[in-house]
Amino acid sequence: MTSSKTARRPHHWRRDLIELAALFTAVAVADAIANLIGHQPDGPYLLIASAVALVATAAFHTWWARRHSNAPPPEEPGASGPAPDASTGPAAGSGSGSVGVAGETVLWRMRTTVRDAPGSLAALCLVLARLRIDILTLQTHPLAEGTVDEFLLRAPASLPAQELTRQIAASGGTSTWIERADAHDLVDTPTRVLSLATRTALDAAELPLALRQLLGRCTIHSLPAVSITGRPTGQSAPVEGVLEETVMRLRDPSGGVISVERPYLPFTPTEFARARALVELDARLGPRVPRSTDILTLPEGNEITVRRADRGDLAAARAMHDRCSPDTLGLRYHGPVGDADRYLDHLLSPRFGRTLAVQTASGKLVALGHLLWDGDETEVALLVEDDWQRRGIGSELLGRLVQLAREAGCDSVYAVTQSRNTGMVAAMRALELPLDYQIEEGTLVITARLTSATETQQMETRQTESRPTETRAAETRQTQTRPLETRAAETRATDERTVRPSGPAAEGARR
Repeated sequence: MTSSKTARRPHHWRRDLIELAALFTAVAVADAIANLIGHQPDGPYLLIASAVALVATAAFHTWWARRHSNAPPPEEPGASGPAPDASTGPAAGSGSGSVGVAGETVLWRMRTTVRDAPGSLAALCLVLARLRIDILTLQTHPLAEGTVDEFLLRAPASLPAQELTRQIAASGGTSTWIERADAHDLVDTPTRVLSLATRTALDAAELPLALRQLLGRCTIHSLPAVSITGRPTGQSAPVEGVLEETVMRLRDPSGGVISVERPYLPFTPTEFARARALVELDARLGPRVPRSTDILTLPEGNEITVRRADRGDLAAARAMHDRCSPDTLGLRYHGPVGDADRYLDHLLSPRFGRTLAVQTASGKLVALGHLLWDGDETEVALLVEDDWQRRGIGSELLGRLVQLAREAGCDSVYAVTQSRNTGMVAAMRALELPLDYQIEEGTLVITARLTSATETQQMETRQTESRPTETRAAETRQTQTRPLETRAAETRATDERTVRPSGPAAEGARR
C-alpha cells in the first residue's frame, strides 16, 4: 500500500512555465490590439463586438463539450420514446435479427455449447447485445471438447425463441437449449446450492427434492437394493456414481441407487459433481427427520399429536396394523391384508417421501399419512385406526400432506383408493381443489391440482418451448401410436423394479 504522504501528485513545472508564457504573450497581444484599435474612430465599438464574439464562442464550446463528451449515452430506440420510423430500416451493422427493447421483457434460461477457444464467448455475447438482451447470470461447464455456457437472460418480449436460437447457432453455439424462466431463477448458483444443502441437512426426505431443484426438470427414482418382498433387486452403483449423458446413477446412502434422468438435456460433469456432493452430505449425516410436533384437540376433547415419522416408528405402526380391521387395511392397501406389514419399512423410509403420524396422549399410534414421491408425480395415502375414524383425523392429515406437497413444489397430488371408500373421497373433496376422477374395475384415482389453470398453462408452455423440435416430434409420434390407458394401468409395476411405496397397490390395485 502507499501512504498519503508518499502518494503526492507530481508537480508539472514545465507545463506551468508554458502556461505562464502563454498568458504573458496573450496580454501583450491584447494590449497591442487595444492600442491599435482604440485610437480609431470606431475603436470602442470594435472592442465591444470582439468581446461579445469571444463570449459567444466560449459558450458554444462549453455546450458542445458537455453535449458530446460528458453527457450520458443516448437512450436506445424504443426504450422510452416512440419507435423509429420503419422506413429508415435497421441501423448499420445491426443485422437482420436486431430487435429493439419495447419495454416489456421476459426471462429465459439458455444453455449452449461453444468451442473452447479465445473469442468464442465474446462472439456469443456480441450477438446477445445486438439483440438487446441483458445477461443476468452466466455459468460455465467445461467439457473435454468445448464449454457449455448457461445463461439467465432478460430479453424483449417480442423476440421469439426460434430467432434467438437461430442467432446463437450463427455465432457458433451448438446443442442450444432454451426455456422460460421466472423470478426464482434470479438467485445465484452458490446461494441456491447452499440453500439446498441446508434443506438436505435438516431432513433426509429433502434429498430427492433438492436434486430436482438443482438439476431442473428431471425424473428421480429411488431404486432399493432389496424389494419389498425381500428379494435382491440387483440395483447398485459404485461409490463415485455413474454418469451416462442424460442419466446419472448415485449410490443411495440408505441402500440401492438414486437414478436421475433428464432426456431433453445431457448432464455435465459439473452438475454430476454437485449432485454427488449432496448425496455424500446425506450419507454423512445419516437418517434424520424434523422433530417438531403439533398438539391438536378433537371435537370431543381428546388431544392428539401430529409429527413426522420414520423407520423408528416401525414397531408402533405394526401394532396399529394389528388393531385395524381387515376391511380398513383392504381399503388402504387394495390387496392381500396379510402382506401389509412388509410394506411399512418401505413406507416409513424418508427416501420415498414424508410420513405424518398421529398419536394419542398415551403415546399410541392411531393414524399414518404418507406423501410419496412417484417420479414426476406425488401420491397421498391415509390409514386411520377403526376406533379413531370419523373424527376429522384423516382430513387433518390430508390437509397437512397437501401443504407439504405445495412447499415441495408439486403441481398435483393423487390418491388411489376404492370407489366404496366414501371417507377418502369426502376428504379429497373437502380440500376444495380442482379434482379429476378415473375409475377402472373398482379402483378409483383422484387427482387434485395444486396450481391454477393459468399457472399450469404457463408451465406447459415453458416445457413445450424448452424441448428441441426433434424431441417434440418423437413425443407426438409416440402419443399417436400408444393406446389410451388410464393412470392406474400406466403406473403399475412389479416389486423387483418399482419404488412406489403404495404397498400392495403395486401388485393389485393398479391392475
